Amino acid sequence: MAENLQNQAIELAELMFKLLVKCEQKEYHLAELNGLTHAEFRCQRFLGKVDVLNNSEIARIMNLSASRLTRIIDGLVKKGYVAREINENDRRNMNIKLTTFGQAKNKKMYDEYLHIHKQILSELVEDDHRPMLDGMHKLYIALEKWTDNV
Repeated sequence: MAENLQNQAIELAELMFKLLVKCEQKEYHLAELNGLTHAEFRCQRFLGKVDVLNNSEIARIMNLSASRLTRIIDGLVKKGYVAREINENDRRNMNIKLTTFGQAKNKKMYDEYLHIHKQILSELVEDDHRPMLDGMHKLYIALEKWTDNV
C-alpha cells in the first residue's frame, strides 16, 4: 500500500511539474500576442476579476515584493491597461484598476484564453471531459488545503 502511494506521489509530482511548465508556456504565448510580459499578463488577469485592488493586495496575491509589483504596474500603466489612484483609506497604498482600454484588452485575452482551453479539450474524448474536470477540482481542493497549512 505505501509503495503504491509512493509511486503515485512520484507520478503526481512529475505531472504537476509538467502541467506547470505547459501552463506557463500558454501564458507566455498569450502575453506575447498582446504585447505584455508574462508578469504583466498575470497581473492584468487578476485585475480583470475585480473592479479595484490596492497594490498591497496584488503583491500578496501574486506573491511579489512591492518593488517588483511597482515595475509591473508601471509597464501596464505605460501600455494603457491600468490606472493608479490614491487609496483614500491608506494613502501609502495605491488603488489599481483596469482602464477602459484595459477592460477591452482583458476581455479579448480572456476570449483567447478560453479558445485555447477549448482546443485542449477537443484533443480529448468528450466523455472524458467531466471526469477529468471533476478530478482537477478535487486536486485543487487538496492542494488548497495543503497550501493553507504551510
